[in-house]
Amino acid sequence: MTSLDGRALRLTVYIGEDDTWHHKPLYSEIVHRAHAAGLAGASVFRGIEGFGASSRIHTSRLLSLSEDLPVAIVVVDTEERVRAFLPQLDELVGEGLVTLEECEVVRYVGRAPGPDGTDAKGKNSL
Repeated sequence: MTSLDGRALRLTVYIGEDDTWHHKPLYSEIVHRAHAAGLAGASVFRGIEGFGASSRIHTSRLLSLSEDLPVAIVVVDTEERVRAFLPQLDELVGEGLVTLEECEVVRYVGRAPGPDGTDAKGKNSL
């Protein structure tokens, strides 16, 4: 498990839910590449409404259903590791927004794997 405390960098990638990379959801590809790069963690958050550079509003409201809701992928790690990951985003993100913000990690603790390689709840960890 990656150790992380103190000063860190938060990477946020804003894309559309329907964005793809080789027929897979783009957010999934970003998360899997972040994992393969050894980053401390990544989370995907689905928005209920928003707009971006195209100025087209995407919403989950029933009367104006949108399949392409906003998605934010958030990664927090050391500045060195996050900046080393940026070239992969250049390859993956054709449309969207990528931001970097300094932050402070106060606590970062994961579940300890069991003797059979599963986490405490019996599921395989990534």
